[in-house]
Amino acid sequence: MKLRAYQAARRPAGTGTGAVVVEFTNVSKQPCIVRGHPSVAGAGNESTQRSTALKVTRTGSPSTVRLAPRARAWVKLTFVQVQGEGPGYCLSGAKPSVYPALVIGLPRSGTHRVALTDGRIAECDNKVTATAVLAVKPS
Repeated sequence: MKLRAYQAARRPAGTGTGAVVVEFTNVSKQPCIVRGHPSVAGAGNESTQRSTALKVTRTGSPSTVRLAPRARAWVKLTFVQVQGEGPGYCLSGAKPSVYPALVIGLPRSGTHRVALTDGRIAECDNKVTATAVLAVKPS
């Protein structure tokens, strides 16, 4: 599996990342199956061992997505948005977190480290809402 992550076209108001689309591409020569909701952790520059697990709220019913070689599937992650300018602030009073990458896991598909193609992940409260794996690219 090869992953790519980029900011979603539709995201909540605020100055943080807001929402990210994670694209999974089957890079093997055989079809594979992806299913379920991801686990998500914020990761530093170094290793996936030094990551902060985020509390995932699941949306949508899981369905099985069969990926032919080079086919893609997606999940959309929506974060608790950072507010304000500069380092920003969290409405909850917590300190915002900024991660250069995410560690994404899918049932029976392993965990994968992926950085945003267009920025860093800024979020509040170590929470994320995640769709189930989708066969159609979300906005």
